[in-house]
Amino acid sequence: MSFVIGVDYGTDSVRSVIVNTKNGKEVGSSVFYYPRWKKGKYCNPAANQFRQHPLDYVEGLQKSIKKALKASPKGTAAKVKGIAIDTTGSTPVAVDKSGTPLALLPKFAENPNAMFILWKDHTAIKEAAEINDLCSKWKVDYTKYEGGIYSSEWFWAKILRTLRVDKKIQKAAYSWVEHCDWIPFLLTGETDVHTMKRSRCAAGHKALWHPDFDGLPTNDFLVALDPLLDGLRERLFTETYTSDIPAGTLSPEWAKKLGLSTSVAVAVGAFDAHMGAVGGEIRPYHLSKVMGTSTCDVLIAPMKEVGDKLVKGICGQVDGSVIPGMLGLEAGQSAFGDVYAWFKSLLTWSLTNTIGKSKLIDKKLKAQLLAEATDRIIPELTKAAQKIDPAMTGIIALDWLNGRRTPDANQALKGAIFGLNLGSDAPKIYRALVEATCFGARKIVERFQEEGIPIEGIIGLGGVAKKSPFVMQTMADVLNRPIKVAKSEQTCALGAAMFAATAAEIYKDVPTAMKKMGAGFDKVYKPNKESVKIYNLIYQDYCQYGALVEQNTK
Repeated sequence: MSFVIGVDYGTDSVRSVIVNTKNGKEVGSSVFYYPRWKKGKYCNPAANQFRQHPLDYVEGLQKSIKKALKASPKGTAAKVKGIAIDTTGSTPVAVDKSGTPLALLPKFAENPNAMFILWKDHTAIKEAAEINDLCSKWKVDYTKYEGGIYSSEWFWAKILRTLRVDKKIQKAAYSWVEHCDWIPFLLTGETDVHTMKRSRCAAGHKALWHPDFDGLPTNDFLVALDPLLDGLRERLFTETYTSDIPAGTLSPEWAKKLGLSTSVAVAVGAFDAHMGAVGGEIRPYHLSKVMGTSTCDVLIAPMKEVGDKLVKGICGQVDGSVIPGMLGLEAGQSAFGDVYAWFKSLLTWSLTNTIGKSKLIDKKLKAQLLAEATDRIIPELTKAAQKIDPAMTGIIALDWLNGRRTPDANQALKGAIFGLNLGSDAPKIYRALVEATCFGARKIVERFQEEGIPIEGIIGLGGVAKKSPFVMQTMADVLNRPIKVAKSEQTCALGAAMFAATAAEIYKDVPTAMKKMGAGFDKVYKPNKESVKIYNLIYQDYCQYGALVEQNTK
């Protein structure tokens, strides 16, 4: 019997699971919420700035793994053979030559530009537009494998914007690394950024890397974009690796910290949704939807069938980014659960600023009342919203509260709500917001089909898929397709564990690990015929209002 560890870095927390390689059963787990992030430090939502301190990641790595091991049967630690990491992305950071994030150096410890620039940070809209403009004129279109549009959520746009606004970072940054590349580098004890094994998944989907380009865009292209980028390509990378490959083994320092052996294999990292798709037992032409704060939609297809077909407006297509030997295609929505969280926050404001300032009750009781009310907002909204006939609200919302990821990335777009009147109450608006997120999902499905990629099934993963039957039934009705929900509560971490088992040579390849360690599915949402008819009509309004907003967005 042997065990592996899957570590899943999400937007708000990191989760570690200990998994039995024989059957994929979880024997221990732990979740660590980032303390600095929880306090809102280094972020400015009004300016679309979202940064995370590397100490949140390091502390979370050690504490979550140790706690998960403690919760496991006695003797488990001695039988751990591999670790694999998945993270959000694109979430890059500036590093020195040793590969140390600048925020871990004393003089940059409180500088947000020295921290990891989270996937949802949209401060680089201008830079993304410049990249798209130059690619359209250059002798090689470096965006052609990225859906033809480069996003402000991605690697190069974030680097360029940071170098432009912060001369101290500009001077100190030797190279830049993705979060999913840095954690394996840290665990293996490497001290030269040039030895870092870079993720095929991250580089191909977000950094314009492709074998056809001999790696990254050429230095003359980067200089034409901005002279600040001169020479950076040489300090980055040319080769990339799939996550079935070991980045190395656990360093003595980290083996001691975690109570594990130095023989533990550490896999090359990847993005959460890509490993999550594996944890959710993805199949060719099945769209795997990781539904959390945002969505990341992943599809795989045999290379011989798709070949050189280019799909417009998605987040890239990369050989081996999900399962080695298969083409991985990515899409997604910039806000999904975040849309519901925004509405909850909107309603909570009145509670905080009324009950929270009351002089009639003591401080402890106020805190208890606020906590209870806040926790009940979404469940109560859901109860009321699902009783409403979808044909009767008259409200149409757009889900672009954090811009649009796909199809056709445009992070300058804003959300909107149409059709309000004096009878528009909170449950009706909430229902319209849920429908909007599902309409956004339908846009993605239609884009794949328009581009000649069939969608033969839908797989739901993540917090929303597991916790909200209302959202999932609405999704099934809007898409007019059944949706299978993966049984595992932690599909991304389970997928990481499958890669760990492959990197540790317990299984010969990822499909075998997936077959042996998969947890299966526990629910299927089937479309309601009457709701399908109604949503087909409402969807046309969603499309028309979306076109109106897009035409009037500069």
